[in-house]
Amino acid sequence: MYAQAASTLLTVRDLLRFAVTRFNHAELTYGHGTTNAYDEAAYLILSTLKLPVDQLEPYLDARLLPEEIQDVLELIARRAEERVPVAYLTHEAWQGDFNFYVDERVLVPRSFIYELLGEPLAPWIEFPELVHRALDLCTGSGCPAIQMAHHYPDAEIDAVDISLDALEVAAINVENYGLDDRIHLIHTDMFEGLEGTYDLIISNPPYVDAESVEDLLSRIPARTGAGTGIRGRWAGCYSRNPAACARVSQ
Repeated sequence: MYAQAASTLLTVRDLLRFAVTRFNHAELTYGHGTTNAYDEAAYLILSTLKLPVDQLEPYLDARLLPEEIQDVLELIARRAEERVPVAYLTHEAWQGDFNFYVDERVLVPRSFIYELLGEPLAPWIEFPELVHRALDLCTGSGCPAIQMAHHYPDAEIDAVDISLDALEVAAINVENYGLDDRIHLIHTDMFEGLEGTYDLIISNPPYVDAESVEDLLSRIPARTGAGTGIRGRWAGCYSRNPAACARVSQ
């Protein structure tokens, strides 16, 4: 089917129709920035062709080169047949006005914590300039730390994770935002080795337990992120030290 499509489809409109059909046939699950097959297909196609992802209409009838058709079809196939999340295919995830590099070493960012930073925290943090030291626990791809740096421009931020792979991805994002001098990436288990106090601590630890993971694996690929399900009492907090999880939950 994909070979026939490569020799038949000519325009962005053609690819869009084909992708929507394949995604609907695969009964994909959405939730990383889109909620339906059409939006997911449009974003994947525009991103792959290096076109503005918010401007579909001007390009719908643009004829594409055979190489461009093939590039897009390969990603449509991976999304529909292998069920690889679009963020891993485009290596990009958006949260509001922030965009981040992501790959299989991290979970795709989808936390709502970023919506709470800044003005929503004003009842507790009246003067953002008084946040001098902050901690992002379980930073993953570094998104929360970068967003904290934006809302609290006087803060030095420690971004902690137990995964070296995740910290490598976080380093890419920190560098892309030019925050190497303010965000310090630390490889440790929760609070181990951290010294002093913080004016603000945020954390979005893994929160899917092992039983739920087993159910999800039939619908999303096992490659979705470096973490695994959490078992037992400390479900929702991945650490070798349960006491550290208790400190977060209190």
